[in-house]
Amino acid sequence: MSRCSIAIAAILGVLSTTGAWAQEQVLWKFDNLSKIGGLTPKVEGAPRLVDSPVGKAVQFNGSDTALFFQERPLVGAKTFTIEAIFRPEGGAFEQRWMHIVETDPKTGLDANPSGTSDPNPRFMFETRVKDGEWYLDAFVNSAAGSKALIDPKKTHPLNQWYAVQQTYDGKTYRAYVDGVLETEAEVAFTPHGAGHMMVGVRINHVNWFTGSVAQARFTSRALQPSEFLKVPK
Repeated sequence: MSRCSIAIAAILGVLSTTGAWAQEQVLWKFDNLSKIGGLTPKVEGAPRLVDSPVGKAVQFNGSDTALFFQERPLVGAKTFTIEAIFRPEGGAFEQRWMHIVETDPKTGLDANPSGTSDPNPRFMFETRVKDGEWYLDAFVNSAAGSKALIDPKKTHPLNQWYAVQQTYDGKTYRAYVDGVLETEAEVAFTPHGAGHMMVGVRINHVNWFTGSVAQARFTSRALQPSEFLKVPK
């Protein structure tokens, strides 16, 4: 190998481990409570480890269990895909189980102290639970605009594992369950800044989640359904 080839290989090696290329896609496995996605979560309450089709998962009790992360994915991303493999297991009607937020640089706040309306740019995965079934609510907010993707007619049985996805390609925001498109809309979007992330409840401790999360994946482009995470059958 020539000196030039060696130098190029060395540069590529650095980029693949420390540069933007390594940030295009990150998989988080919720198979422990000490290190997830390379981060050490703050554990609230006593979430349990349970089995899932893709390994261990973290189970939340719907009242006082959650994981708080001091950092968040997709900072600066202009397009995105957010995925999770999870199991909704009942509980209250409104549940906000993944909250990825930009911290307000002026106030230091991630959200209003109470309620579910605040100006912070954020991504949300939520469920609505009713009569033994659930339906998806995906939400995006940025300085340019916001949109909730929700269709109460598209319900699914509780206590089963699902892969859910939300994507943005620079124009259209889409939400999927098991790779099947549920709803979509055009929305303007401005990339988010640095902030925090909560799994198991909204970041201001509103609307706790009853269920389990096995994996999450964050990609800085809009994936096609053929590329999504899937629940092994």
